[in-house]
Amino acid sequence: MHISKRAQDIQASPIRKLKPYADQAISEGVRVYFINIGQPDIKTPDPVWNAFKKGKEEVLEYGPAQGILDLRKSIAGYFNLYNIPVTHENVIITIGGSEAIHFSFSAVADNGEEIIIPEPFYTNYNGYAAFANVKIAPLTLDVKNGFRLPPKKDIEQTITSKTRAILLCSPNNPTGTVYTAEELERVIDVVKKHDLFLIADEVYKEFVYDGYSHKSILEY
Repeated sequence: MHISKRAQDIQASPIRKLKPYADQAISEGVRVYFINIGQPDIKTPDPVWNAFKKGKEEVLEYGPAQGILDLRKSIAGYFNLYNIPVTHENVIITIGGSEAIHFSFSAVADNGEEIIIPEPFYTNYNGYAAFANVKIAPLTLDVKNGFRLPPKKDIEQTITSKTRAILLCSPNNPTGTVYTAEELERVIDVVKKHDLFLIADEVYKEFVYDGYSHKSILEY
């Protein structure tokens, strides 16, 4: 008996792989600085804890398939603060960003098709792609120019007959690069020209420093 080839091909998270080694070092009195995982080190806001403590449901039922309506409305309201015209009807709830990315890969590409991602990229994208049986086509960026996106012609050279989407992560994990409006427009022009999907991973949109500002794909 053996597990499926898909299961064997899925990359184990290199980020999680380091955790047992760190725990072992801590147990031996070594001071460890964690840069492998995005573990929050700020206090959880009181309203979050208060909401849990005030919960009075006697039976926790299945939620709606799209997600709890009040939560969807709150998320839409968050984007409205940035003058992005989103309504709750545009929002579905997933169990975190990882599931959202996995669903996106599965929704836009069939077996063996490709999704272009600027490289270096978040390593766990590899696992999501393997699980969805799609391939990542890396668009290699250069550290010498701050990992900026290349000209349109260079992006287009990565496109093949199997390409179905481009994924942009901005602010980027792991480089920290925040793509400019001009860079985003460049990619938007490419996906429109080649009839591709554009997947935006903007999970770090609140973590922008040094005078930079984040522009969401939803603003276009």
